[in-house]
Amino acid sequence: MSKNKDSGDTGELDVVEKVPCPNCGKKLMILPPNYPLYDVQCVGCSFRAQIKTNNCKPKSEIFGAGWDIMEKVLKSGFITPPLITNFVWSDKTGGHQEIRFYPFIPKKNLKMHQLSSTARRANYKMFNYIGIDKLPFFVLLSK
Repeated sequence: MSKNKDSGDTGELDVVEKVPCPNCGKKLMILPPNYPLYDVQCVGCSFRAQIKTNNCKPKSEIFGAGWDIMEKVLKSGFITPPLITNFVWSDKTGGHQEIRFYPFIPKKNLKMHQLSSTARRANYKMFNYIGIDKLPFFVLLSK
């Protein structure tokens, strides 16, 4: 298993343990592995979201996921799934964490890129979330 996959799985567990549903306040649960577009859903309402964990301070660009499914969803007229980011980092003052909820990510904040022909997943199309530091968000947890 890759380091990024381990970090993502750990980050998802961390979010569901520490924050309630941003919509109704009930518990979040992890969706099955490889579930398209979403990582968590609420046990009490129809809320679902993608979770991205980064072992750094909040920043403007983070890795997304596979582009093909996102492109199909956007072409069908649906909006980008809500995003929960889990930033975890340490500095001179100690360990920090900030979990943010981005309810709306415009299409212009998705940047498609293709992996090289020598990558483990050769020529795989992916996307990054860009300019998220300029988007409105709610802080769900800050420590």
